[in-house]
Order: sequence, then C-alpha cells, then structure tokens
Amino acid sequence: DVTTKKEITYLDIKGEQGTLIFFICNHCPYVTHIIDEIIRISNDYRVQGIGFVAISSNDFEKYPDDGPKKMEDFAFEKNFPFNYLIDESQEIAKIYEAACTPDFYLFDNDDKLVYRGQLDDSRPGNNIPTSGSDLRNAIDSILYNRSMNQIQKPSMGCNIKWKKTSTL
Repeated sequence: DVTTKKEITYLDIKGEQGTLIFFICNHCPYVTHIIDEIIRISNDYRVQGIGFVAISSNDFEKYPDDGPKKMEDFAFEKNFPFNYLIDESQEIAKIYEAACTPDFYLFDNDDKLVYRGQLDDSRPGNNIPTSGSDLRNAIDSILYNRSMNQIQKPSMGCNIKWKKTSTL
C-alpha cells in the first residue's frame, strides 16, 4: 500500500460478502472524473462487507505522474477509504487482463468473478452525472441475492501504460 508501505494480499482486502478490485491511476481523466463516486461507493458498501482495493499498474518510469509518491499524495488528498497498491511488475494487471483505467472486477464471497464492467454511463465531457449505477447494481446483486444483470458494459478509460519488453 502506498500510504502504509505495507505489502497487501488478497486475504487482507477480501470482504465477507464480496471484493471489488479496480485498476486506476492518478492522471487519467476518466479516473479523476469518477474517483469521488468510487470513494462514495466504498464508504457505502465496506460497512456491508464488501472489500475494496485500488491498483495502479502503469509504467511510472515513463509516466512519473503515476509514481508511488504521486499515488500516495492522490490517496491522501482524496482520503481513500481503501488500499492503493502499486503493481510495479505489472503481473497483477496481466493476470486480470486489465485493459484500462478505470477497470472494475467484482467478486462474490466465493471469490467468483461476477461483474467486470463500467461504473456507470458518465464519461468526461458527456454531461451525464456520475452515479455508480452499474457497479452499485452489481454489488447490490451480491448483497441481496438478486440475479446479476447479464448486460455488463465494459469500462472505458485510458489504456494501461505497459512497460516495453525487450526482444533479443
């Protein structure tokens, strides 16, 4: 965690009812557009047994605005109620097949992926206010044993900034 400098495992963040893992970064306009709603959702649902964790997998050597110190500043400025982890090797993003920031993965209490989709229909500049409706509906489906909406619109945002791999 960039704020506590402690290594965090899945078991540390796993919620009793479910777990939301989401990929973000500090400078993406899509993330900055919705970060306050993500914080509200976390505050609303963590007391109901949902675990939350944010991960940044961007290559911060090429994109210094996504480096550990800037992550820590962003987390403190916004008063994150969840851990903010750095995926320096980018292995976590590869395992999850994360494509963009933000990208949301909701797991039920059996650690089964039940939702991978958008927060809501709001985007920077489209004048739709953030509500978190898609993600809130998915979380509510877990908490209240409702059927999950089968229409899961993919998240949109900035591509993850991958490190260049050398080819010999």
